Amino acid sequence: MASILMGFVGPWQIILIVALVLLLFGGRKIPELMRGLGGGIKEFKDAVKEEDKDGESEKKS
Repeated sequence: MASILMGFVGPWQIILIVALVLLLFGGRKIPELMRGLGGGIKEFKDAVKEEDKDGESEKKS
């Protein structure tokens, strides 16, 4: 059932989600949340790259 509904995200649903986020967190808090999210994504990518390098060096040995 959920997979059927996922394909029907239109502009009104996006506007509703954005409005709810603004109401819950306020305009001042959103940039801080996005900055934290971006930092988390960057750390995750760095960890994945580091793991790949470790895996390649173990294979060469």
